[in-house]
Amino acid sequence: MNRGTVTGGSSSIDLIGRSRWALAANGLTITRFLLSPVLALMILHQNPWWLSFWLGWALGATDLFDGQLARRAAPTRFGAFFDPLADKLVVLLAGFALVHIDRFALLPMVLIAIREVGIMAYRSYWSRQGLSIPARTSAKYKTFVQGIAIAAAMCPAFDSALWIADVLLWLAVVFTIVTGLQYLIDGRDSLRTTGAR
Repeated sequence: MNRGTVTGGSSSIDLIGRSRWALAANGLTITRFLLSPVLALMILHQNPWWLSFWLGWALGATDLFDGQLARRAAPTRFGAFFDPLADKLVVLLAGFALVHIDRFALLPMVLIAIREVGIMAYRSYWSRQGLSIPARTSAKYKTFVQGIAIAAAMCPAFDSALWIADVLLWLAVVFTIVTGLQYLIDGRDSLRTTGAR
């Protein structure tokens, strides 16, 4: 989710916001950020496995709710940066924890990690240059598919059908790569439009 576009000279955008909606949204983002390593540790220990599964769903729900709250408030610099960062942290920590316990293959998670870190660095670089590359709606679908893949791998009911999680994970890889290419195209088009170098 992109709570606000941060561009050069955006001093009018509050750091964390002043309305109760912005504060609540950023509070949920912080909660997701802090609980993501807890979820990863619970996955590594697979104990209690059902509780890990429901914690994962709860973190996914905070992503949905903080987006709804954020739309009621003015954009904040905190939300614009930390909301997508928290999403990536949940996906990468949980995903590699699932690799460690042999519920996910390593290659798809490496591909997802390269894209997530690379595009985050790409957008951050151009943001510092004063060029905004807004989040795409397709990126929200990408995050959703990633979350569903992780949920399937964590669901005890699928212990005998882990191929379902594998299929969903590779689908997430496709979404992840396609949206990454879209960001690169958006950045190129923005440079042509603005003449920035």
